[in-house]
Amino acid sequence: MKNLSIIASVGKNRELGYQNDLIWKIKEDLCFFKKTTMGSHIIMGKNTFKSLPKELPGRKYIVLTRDSNLTTNDKIAVFRNIKSILEFLQKHNLKCYVIGGEQTYSLFLPYVDTMHLTEIDDSFEQADTFFPKFDKLEWYKKDSLPFEEKGISYNRVLYKRKNKS
Repeated sequence: MKNLSIIASVGKNRELGYQNDLIWKIKEDLCFFKKTTMGSHIIMGKNTFKSLPKELPGRKYIVLTRDSNLTTNDKIAVFRNIKSILEFLQKHNLKCYVIGGEQTYSLFLPYVDTMHLTEIDDSFEQADTFFPKFDKLEWYKKDSLPFEEKGISYNRVLYKRKNKS
């Protein structure tokens, strides 16, 4: 879907998080996340929404959840299924980034045309949340920029889908 991307930081074994928190908090990568998503809608599941340390200014929230206690208000739009989110995005032609978690990434992966993945050259055995497997042959690797911070090496990779069916 045009204007729909994934953004994530993943470890060597596709690790995303542990106990509803990020495993690696890399300052430069967090700045990249902020710069990239600023002015956009960000799509997340309820657990990712609850894990945010504070409101992320300059972005509008779309939360996917079956929890009827979480409702739409002036800060967030709540949806109960992916179909209704996709219809909303198409109707309003919004630029959006899927920011997590594991189930939300899995649900949206078939619909995105781009992924901004920070591929961290490290692993974390206790991880309890993982990025979905995807066939890298179905994606062009557009950019791959190497970085290092506090002894952690990582590459920022922009993937573009080759053929969208």
